Amino acid sequence: MINLWNTFLYGPLFNALAFLVSIVPGGDVGIAVILLTIIVKTVLFPLSQRSIESQIKMNLLAPELKKIKDSGTSKEEQAKQTFELYKHHKTNPFSGCLLVLIQIPIIFALYYVFLKELNFQSTLLYPFIHAPEDINMLFLGILDISQKGLIILAVLAGLSQYFQARLMPKPVVQNKTDSSFQENLTNSMQTQMKYVFPFVIAFIAYSVSGAVALYWITSNIFAIGQQIYANKKKKLALEKVGP
Repeated sequence: MINLWNTFLYGPLFNALAFLVSIVPGGDVGIAVILLTIIVKTVLFPLSQRSIESQIKMNLLAPELKKIKDSGTSKEEQAKQTFELYKHHKTNPFSGCLLVLIQIPIIFALYYVFLKELNFQSTLLYPFIHAPEDINMLFLGILDISQKGLIILAVLAGLSQYFQARLMPKPVVQNKTDSSFQENLTNSMQTQMKYVFPFVIAFIAYSVSGAVALYWITSNIFAIGQQIYANKKKKLALEKVGP
């Protein structure tokens, strides 16, 4: 299992970081961290974009799903109508979860690259990748990202997480006075994602090295841009859902 992890996930990302550090002026590891995060997120963009669009479409279909649920027909008939609705709008309710699951090992491996102490003399370095001659942990000549407790990066990580959560599609509730347990739970989770999770991320970013915090900030900013792009396409999805 460790060999598979090193061969297909950690190893390639570790070597990519080594290469980027070797070509970045002054060997600025912070800039290399940002570049590698952007590259990986760009490669994963089609998968994550489909996941976001699937989530948006499911929210847009919520009124129709509620009508089926409140129709009073049998469970079998509701299941049939729900299946037909998904088929008509070419939507798979599980596709978003599947796409997210595919991304998790890659994102975790990227996080692990920045979490571990950088040692480019490792045996994991490919023969055609040369160990960087200059390794500068002083990001932009200001922040030592090898250190923990960088308050400015912790604050930026928390803020970027907040704005990312703020842009996420909100669940559609047809009748707020008669909302179901599932709707209440969804709303509660949305509130926690928006107001509680950013503080958790800020605390984590404060507790780990600046390199990890910088990775998290870059990842969040990329996700914010991606969500804005997805929201612009929401109008088209609304037209497709309409009668």
